[in-house]
Amino acid sequence: MKKIVFLITLCMITATKAQETGEDDWGSWYMYFGTNKISDKLSIHSEAQFRYYETATNFNQLLLRTGLNYHIDENAIATIGYAYIGTDTSFEEIRNEENTNEHRIFEQLILKNKVGEFLFEHRYRLEQRFLENQGATDTEHRARYRLQVTLPLTNTFFLNFYDEVFINFQDQIFGQNRLYGALGVHVTDNLSVQAGYLKNHFNTANFDRMQFGIFFNPDLRKKK
Repeated sequence: MKKIVFLITLCMITATKAQETGEDDWGSWYMYFGTNKISDKLSIHSEAQFRYYETATNFNQLLLRTGLNYHIDENAIATIGYAYIGTDTSFEEIRNEENTNEHRIFEQLILKNKVGEFLFEHRYRLEQRFLENQGATDTEHRARYRLQVTLPLTNTFFLNFYDEVFINFQDQIFGQNRLYGALGVHVTDNLSVQAGYLKNHFNTANFDRMQFGIFFNPDLRKKK
């Protein structure tokens, strides 16, 4: 009888650990973003994100993204680009577990406007996602909309907030929602940093993430 109880308990513990998602842990995203002007109308987008299930350990995801921006005017930017995403879907660090790899093509439009001191940015994005997992491949499509609001506090400090919703074109329509708030600092004219909090909501889970971002936008045009 004792052996049966022990085996049942062991199975329950194993099942619980197998289902561990890290939802109760504070994770972190370390990010770099760049917009580099190469002409009056064109710029290059560069981006790298390192995401962890925990504050600085237990790797979750690597995201590398680049794109070509066309500046329609000072308040409108159209972009086409590519991203690579490598994801470890297991919260527990399991050796020899194959990660999910994704190659992504995206099209994007950003519209900006100002109301009083508030700076509004609307980002519309379409994504074609090519997923690879344990030898199987799949193609998915989705749309994203992000409303971002920036409030300058001084010439140096500012607040930044956004909410972004993800809509799938297959399976469940709702993909996820990201709610973000941060304090930012303008270090120089083309360099700023932000530190904030992200609530990442899925249908079956919610994750709390600290975010640390560097925004570096040097002008690569040749000086006359």
